[in-house]
Amino acid sequence: MEIISYVGSRSNGRRSGFSFPSIRLPSYHKSNSSGSIGSASGIHSTLDMHASAGRTIHVTDLTGRLFGPAKSRMQQDRVKARPSVRGMLRAVGSMVEDTLSFFVRRVYFVVMLVLCGAVVFAALVLQDRLVNYAVPLVMELQPEQEMEILDSMMQRLALNDTDAFDENGNILKDGTALTVNELQFTQPVTYKRYTVVPGDTLLGITLKFGLTNISTLIAVNDIDNVRQLRSGQTLKIPSIDGLEYTVKKGDTLNGLSSRYKVALEELLDVNDLDSRELAAGQTLFIPGAKLSADKIRNAMGELFKYPLSSVRWRLTSRFGPRSDPFTGAKSNHTGIDMAAPTGTPIYASMGGRVITAGFSNVFGYYVVIDHGNGYQTLYGHMSKILVRAKQQVAQGSRIGLVGSTGYSTGPHLHFTVYKNGRLIDPLSVLK
Repeated sequence: MEIISYVGSRSNGRRSGFSFPSIRLPSYHKSNSSGSIGSASGIHSTLDMHASAGRTIHVTDLTGRLFGPAKSRMQQDRVKARPSVRGMLRAVGSMVEDTLSFFVRRVYFVVMLVLCGAVVFAALVLQDRLVNYAVPLVMELQPEQEMEILDSMMQRLALNDTDAFDENGNILKDGTALTVNELQFTQPVTYKRYTVVPGDTLLGITLKFGLTNISTLIAVNDIDNVRQLRSGQTLKIPSIDGLEYTVKKGDTLNGLSSRYKVALEELLDVNDLDSRELAAGQTLFIPGAKLSADKIRNAMGELFKYPLSSVRWRLTSRFGPRSDPFTGAKSNHTGIDMAAPTGTPIYASMGGRVITAGFSNVFGYYVVIDHGNGYQTLYGHMSKILVRAKQQVAQGSRIGLVGSTGYSTGPHLHFTVYKNGRLIDPLSVLK
């Protein structure tokens, strides 16, 4: 604002020289009841009063006095508008509270959504379990014509459907054990070497060299698993049936003769011994001796694994005679039924070669595996086949998924075992 000073003198009570110019100032409302200037119009009358009195008036002083209180009140208002520490804390607290409330509401929404999803999922799982696992199954219908076709196919797959052996390893012909040529026990044992060729079986090799018990080749060649025989492998073939024995300290010929029920003379003749004295570590051939039934089964790999070994399942039907679930007539169940949910993995019970993988009106999608030495297994009612014909599979390999295809009213696995073209109870070889 421009500052203007006026100096006036009294002359007959009038101002002399010039008149006071008008000044436009901002308008203010009344601030109190003490008569403070309410507007710029009051300035003129104030200036006139001081000029008539002959006073020197400085607009600067006047405006300072006039607007000082108003300016102070404005400054006070600005001071009052400044937030205090308490107010700031309250504002921050309110902001934090609003933020937490925002997130809490959304976290609550997410948690409730997850819980609802979990309840729905649990209900679906329970429903699937009740339908696929807990409900008793009605067994599949098995038309005789279809069963005859499958049975005939399985027999053709058997490598030896006329020869077999009993639990003691004795080879059977027409159900009768072959006769041991005991005259051979008077001659020293001799050995030959034989190289395994494709298609060979332990049974076939045993017969080829005139032996009568499969445990002879198992024991002499220290075979842990017959199914591991491979083309090109060399076997030691003795000229007579029997076992090799390593003499231990304290052994005597009389004691060995009594233990293995072999004549002392036969031990002397077969081993071409001039003396009855034995030395620890010496190898003797015990003519006519056999491995135990358990050792034979273990070496033959006849301890099959359960094809649903990795999950829980129910045995809903056993092997053998049963009543037909539809007609009530007596029938023969060719395997065992293992109930499990649809999609459950099915594993090869024993290693071998997939002979066929296809579809049957009775067994739906099924797989047949040849394990060698006369053993085959069939897996039926699959929802999906995971192998192909001629494929080699190891024991425990995934070959399919449980289903309810073919004649079946519920998801389960039908498991059949053939031995030399004949049905056997799967539970007799499963471990």
